[in-house]
Amino acid sequence: MRRVWWVVLCAALIGCSAKEEPPKKAAAKNDTPPDVFTVNLDTSKGKVVIEVHRDWAPIGVHHFYNLVQTGYYDGNRIYRVTQAYAQFGINGDPAINNLWSTTRIPGDPVKQSNVKGTVAFAQNGPGTRTTQLFFNLRDNKDLDKTFVPIGKVTSGMDVVDRFYSGYGDWPPRGHGPDPAKVQSQANAYLEAQFPRLDYIKKVTIQ
Repeated sequence: MRRVWWVVLCAALIGCSAKEEPPKKAAAKNDTPPDVFTVNLDTSKGKVVIEVHRDWAPIGVHHFYNLVQTGYYDGNRIYRVTQAYAQFGINGDPAINNLWSTTRIPGDPVKQSNVKGTVAFAQNGPGTRTTQLFFNLRDNKDLDKTFVPIGKVTSGMDVVDRFYSGYGDWPPRGHGPDPAKVQSQANAYLEAQFPRLDYIKKVTIQ
């Protein structure tokens, strides 16, 4: 009898000491976007509305649509602001950022020019688009051979023009955030070293 109780007690202790599984992150979505849809960005400077066109860049728009639905862009800092563009798209949680930063998507042919107000994926060569995008703050037609717009600002371009640009480009061209540290440390680094950066509070599909 004593041996039975001892086995029961040990089983109870093992059950109590077992570590609970951490909550799983939301599964990546793979929904097909509408042909044209509107995305609302609630930023620290105000509201920005982007009209996204699937026919402009089918692969890029599909990826962006599903990233928005997962909440990936919520809390993003607009960490690189120059006279030409304002860039965002690194999640504030390094674990989430690292997960998505290796998910590269194929290229789309350029169908629209990078004129002021358009939004395009950043990249570092063919087939390297992941999560980062930029607003064209002026006509950047020199980017048309490589960078593919997915949409355009239809409301709030005055807000985009006011994103904080005092830090300038990243080193060595300016005194902005180090891109390697942004990738590895995300918002903890940006909030501590670059507290004046503007940010996206919430992104929603209308």
